[in-house]
Amino acid sequence: MRHSIVPPYLLARLAQLEGDGLQRVAEAARRALVADEPFRYSRLDVSLSPTGDLELELTSDGPVRTIADAHGRETLPGTIVRREGDDPAADRSVNEAYDGLGATWDLFHDVYGRNSIDGRGLPLDASVHYGRDYDNAFWNGERMVFGDGDGEVFASFTAAASVIGHELTHGVTQYTAGLTYQGQSGALNESISDVFGVLVEQYARRQSVSAATWLIGEGIFTAKVHGRALRSMKAPGTAYDDDVLGKDPQPAHMRDYVETTDDFGGVHLNSGIPNRAFYLVAEALGGNAWEHAGQVWYDTITGTLSPSASFTDFAKATVVAAKSRYGEDSSVSTAVAGGWTGVGVGPLDE
Repeated sequence: MRHSIVPPYLLARLAQLEGDGLQRVAEAARRALVADEPFRYSRLDVSLSPTGDLELELTSDGPVRTIADAHGRETLPGTIVRREGDDPAADRSVNEAYDGLGATWDLFHDVYGRNSIDGRGLPLDASVHYGRDYDNAFWNGERMVFGDGDGEVFASFTAAASVIGHELTHGVTQYTAGLTYQGQSGALNESISDVFGVLVEQYARRQSVSAATWLIGEGIFTAKVHGRALRSMKAPGTAYDDDVLGKDPQPAHMRDYVETTDDFGGVHLNSGIPNRAFYLVAEALGGNAWEHAGQVWYDTITGTLSPSASFTDFAKATVVAAKSRYGEDSSVSTAVAGGWTGVGVGPLDE
């Protein structure tokens, strides 16, 4: 499964644009949709190479990053331009990708004790400058891939650490809960990537719950767009309101749940509901979201969660995880249950 940061419903809207100055945007969106289509119904299972060199890399207690330049082509990986420990390159996208991979590794290693996304030191690879005016970034089961955007609506996709953290977390989910990418379990898959995407950014900046923006993809829109990011976890449905993009359609509560067959059952839409739940938990606890709230979510995805988990299943599992780690009557357990109640998920009673 190729997981992309820009939802297909947004690209489909852009692909239909007409009028002066919009042709390049429409063409770029169409190319992105065509490029992504072959991957929508495939699944990539990553296997670790048995070669000696790779085994040596897997024992490293630090990130092992390699950045390649695709030079505007859609052939991966491209030319390697920066390896682990190299000095910064002259190319900003190369350095942003390198730093974003490192920030993601830092969060999972330093906070949750996880050695890379697979827990075994998997090297982190990325390719930048993918395609021509490519309006997306994705994790393909093996590497991160970044487009440069069309220059009108989207800028470079390496600009936001939350995007990089989001996509790499699809890899973490791949190796842990393995949530099926369809319906509510698919929306949870997307939400978990948003959760740890913002936590990557918050941890790198040492931002508290109150100081953080809670935005996914802040910085990937050009100045022409009336909007701040692709999604808001604090207030789903408010990330953008633009003449070209339309209004952010994400729901924040189960009463507004979107029933659709598009986008694997609305995985990029309905993820707003568990996103809001996580924010409410973090807000209730205060301090740093990567600590108690993030720990509960991490314990949940590394526990015994079913790949087909519904929102209610996941909510119950987070309450169990909170009670297991922090105690039956702890403030964390109370906050977790309250967060799900706040978005209409439940009841959570056994």
